[in-house]
Amino acid sequence: MIDAHVEDHSTPIKTPQQLIVAVLLAFLVPILLIVMIVQLVTGGLRVETGGALMSEDAVATRLHPVGEVTLAQATPVTGNRSGEEVVKAVCQTCHGAALLGSPKIGDAAAWKPRIAQGEKTLVEHALKGIRAMPAKGGNPDLSELEVERATIWMANQGGARFKEPAAPPASPTAATPVASTAAAPGASASAKADGATVYQTVCSACHGTGVLGAPKFGDKAAWKPRIAQGLPVLHEHALKGIRTMPAKGGNASLPDAEVTAAVDYMVSRSK
Repeated sequence: MIDAHVEDHSTPIKTPQQLIVAVLLAFLVPILLIVMIVQLVTGGLRVETGGALMSEDAVATRLHPVGEVTLAQATPVTGNRSGEEVVKAVCQTCHGAALLGSPKIGDAAAWKPRIAQGEKTLVEHALKGIRAMPAKGGNPDLSELEVERATIWMANQGGARFKEPAAPPASPTAATPVASTAAAPGASASAKADGATVYQTVCSACHGTGVLGAPKFGDKAAWKPRIAQGLPVLHEHALKGIRTMPAKGGNASLPDAEVTAAVDYMVSRSK
């Protein structure tokens, strides 16, 4: 007896159009399912780009480095300080921790090849600058005598036997107060601020050489995108610090007016 049962192998896809629809659905359905799952998990999470957490100051604070390097700080300039006093006021920042390849104070091994160059060469390097070290340690208001005495003092801590030059006799009128220079009680701090002087004593340590990414003084290309942010933003960055630049250039005792005056001076010379 012949089995009359015949298995039906027919398919629901009868036309080319039905085949195209089936292929498209095979791609779209999984994608839609993934999107729905993501929406379900995240709950429609949105980032408010205009919120306080995403403001420029908040982002800068989160990106602020853990450590900072301050090459030099403004200090009272007398022109007659001992080598040790100058080192503690200016040179200690780098030479105290061997930053940027500087020989550490008291490290005889690091100072030995430098001492071998002779006192004259060491002093010349300190006065004019060499490699990462700016001239006069980044403080142009230091007298040549102060730089020489500081260099010899550090070299002697590393094993040299140089003789530190004696200080010149003090001027008899140097300490005499001049009443006419006193500021009037109503004078504003901004009226007394001298941006050029603040730049020379504080900012030039980094901005004079472009070290650590600081825009170099007078470099129009480096300053252009910063100037485009506007003076209020630049003032705020200088006062509060940004990236590797510490607040007020590392000198917390500077009045706000002097900091902003220094910014204005650098901007005016870099346009």
